Amino acid sequence: MSESGWRKNLSLSQVRENRLPIVVIAGRPNVGKSTLFNRIIKKRKAITDPTPGVTRDTIQERCFVRDQEVLLMDTGGFKLERDDSFDELVAQKSLKMLEQGDLILFIMDVNDITSEDETFIENLRSYQDKVLLVVNKIDHPDKENEIWNLYSLGFEHIIGISATHGRNMEGLQDKIVSMIDFSLFNGAVESEKDPHISIAILGKPNTGKSTLTNQLTGKENSIVSPIAGTTRDVIEGRFLYKNREFKVLDTAGIRRKKKVVEDVEYYSVNRAFHTIDESDIIFLLIDIQEGLTEQDKKITQQIVNQGKGVILVLNKWDTTDGTKEFWDKAVEKVRFLFPILGFAPVMAISGLKGTGLDKLLDETEKVYRQLTKRVETSQLNESLRYWMDYNPIPSVKNKRYKLLYLTQVTAHPVKFVLFVNREKGFPDSYKRYVMNQIRKEFGMSKIPINMELKERS
Repeated sequence: MSESGWRKNLSLSQVRENRLPIVVIAGRPNVGKSTLFNRIIKKRKAITDPTPGVTRDTIQERCFVRDQEVLLMDTGGFKLERDDSFDELVAQKSLKMLEQGDLILFIMDVNDITSEDETFIENLRSYQDKVLLVVNKIDHPDKENEIWNLYSLGFEHIIGISATHGRNMEGLQDKIVSMIDFSLFNGAVESEKDPHISIAILGKPNTGKSTLTNQLTGKENSIVSPIAGTTRDVIEGRFLYKNREFKVLDTAGIRRKKKVVEDVEYYSVNRAFHTIDESDIIFLLIDIQEGLTEQDKKITQQIVNQGKGVILVLNKWDTTDGTKEFWDKAVEKVRFLFPILGFAPVMAISGLKGTGLDKLLDETEKVYRQLTKRVETSQLNESLRYWMDYNPIPSVKNKRYKLLYLTQVTAHPVKFVLFVNREKGFPDSYKRYVMNQIRKEFGMSKIPINMELKERS
């Protein structure tokens, strides 16, 4: 499918008339932007580290400020001396966010005003009316008098805080609320029919995760670069497809443990794994030219253990000859290397060109429906009796086993409990038989399911 064809299926663009007010945190590196972001949202989402330039992409989170909902955004640090084209991309992204924000929290360090601050101020002049100068690191009352010196910069709204220690955060929130006209906003529009589906895109570095995220959301949420490890934080985006809202999480590329040497990268990879908890379905992205790694297998074990849906996404299909023979060999290889994911769909896409995304999202819907499905206990036990008649349970070492009762205890993750007369020594083959019958009869062929045995006399 062409890119234009893919876009037709989106059914709604990303620009909505009804939305949340956007509050952008901006400034040079190491002034405490990410610390303030975490403080306001009340959780550690942005990575904080003394290393300059840790935050690269724009991180966003819906949160409440004085009972008013806003979309808070943490941007990459604006550098004056840029070592490479990558620093240039981060700087351009930060400046672009100034235009989108309804309120800009310009962060400065009270201890150190630099030429980078002065250059950034010049970029803020055209947005003067929506800038709140937040003077950070007022860690002691003696520092408060230094705030007055900054009125010479020409900003009408100034407040001093300590993001690290939480000083004057109530005053900051009052100031934020007073500078936004909330009557102009009607809140975020949720899907009229269904709850949103949360997708995490996982895989090793340079498989195209950020490119796919940007293609899905129709925005440059994630910085795309050939440099391995470009994405550090978990980047969130949203889009609508066929009247269903999707949330997509772009994660850091997961490398082998011995290659994760920087503290920053360690936290990035750790958070990538934590996104499995927050997601409904995982897109395990695989570069079709490079194939699979041992690290991919470790990711899949984590996914299955948590009962999440997973789709094996073979990316960069546009770089192949596109023949059925190539596809069959690729699928055969995936199935051989991932026996634990025998249930998982395999899809081919080009994140760069946007091809195959409609089919991928249609498949995502199917997986989600299976994840959230519940089967009545009466149906399960009626089927269980038929399965036992068709294939009676064998005796093991002259011990007779009986299946007494089957029930589904949870959906999403899908878990069943099978009550038996004797748990010890129960044949694994028959347990697998019952699970396979559940998959076939009740349409759960695309998801991991768990079944626990419980003994009852």
